[in-house]
Amino acid sequence: MLDEEDLGPADEKLLDMLNEGRVTAPFVAEETGYSLQYVRDRLGRLVEHGNAVKVYEGLYELVDDPREEVE
Repeated sequence: MLDEEDLGPADEKLLDMLNEGRVTAPFVAEETGYSLQYVRDRLGRLVEHGNAVKVYEGLYELVDDPREEVE
């Protein structure tokens, strides 16, 4: 899992969108202005670290937001 200090501005925006529901890379790219490849890379990183999952081809869902404090 990523920690909050591992996150950049793009990750923050991506996590905000994932907190609202499932997303696709093209949707995030359009909404944020980041390139599609960059969004795919950031989503891949979140999946790799277990913070998000790919629930279907191109569809991602949040598992754990690293910005939330653990009690």
